[in-house]
Amino acid sequence: MGDGKEMINILYEDNHLLCVEKPVNIPVQKDDSADDDLLTILKKYLKDTYHKPGNVYLGLVHRLDRPVGGVMVFAKTSKAASRLAKSMQNNEFKKEYIAIIDGVLEKKHDVFEDYLIKDSATNTVSTTTKDKGKYAKLHYDLLDVKENLSLVHIHLYTGRSHQIRVQFSSRKYPLLHDQRYNPNATKGQIALYAYQLTFPHPTTKEEITITSLPESKKPWNIFEEYLCQM
Repeated sequence: MGDGKEMINILYEDNHLLCVEKPVNIPVQKDDSADDDLLTILKKYLKDTYHKPGNVYLGLVHRLDRPVGGVMVFAKTSKAASRLAKSMQNNEFKKEYIAIIDGVLEKKHDVFEDYLIKDSATNTVSTTTKDKGKYAKLHYDLLDVKENLSLVHIHLYTGRSHQIRVQFSSRKYPLLHDQRYNPNATKGQIALYAYQLTFPHPTTKEEITITSLPESKKPWNIFEEYLCQM
């Protein structure tokens, strides 16, 4: 799949951080598929670019579902990894997504709060009661509506597995092309993208904001005019 540097878009890099655009349909780390994974690709990029001997350290700070693309940050040192993990625990990471909803949302803005539980056997998530699940919260803003589809901007307060997909689908507003949680899904790339990540730098404490937009092709080209203004 290339040498990593050619195929992965590097958004920001310094001695402590490596921020990249995760391509869709690439796992973040090795899984049962044995497909090339982002962590391995980036380690090879660091090894080749900086002529590093032996094993290369790269800390995984957070994850994205395999079919989802967008901004990810990795730690180039163990100290940076520890500090970024602490920032994440202290809710100092601001995670923003864009998504296309299969249908027209009634409200222009809303907050979703649920308790989610994961079935590891089927790798699916569902809503449940407070005593059984993990708290999940997001806020969305409706940006545009076209062809019975809604473009939304999402601020994710918690980072639960499949959270955005489940919270919208449980309210009968599933994501476009979500083969797992949209009962009427048509064939295509799931319309969910990690658009922006804001967090304190692990050493300088300066606020870092990394932004990326999806390529202007299906399904995002439906809202190309709006996305070009973001």
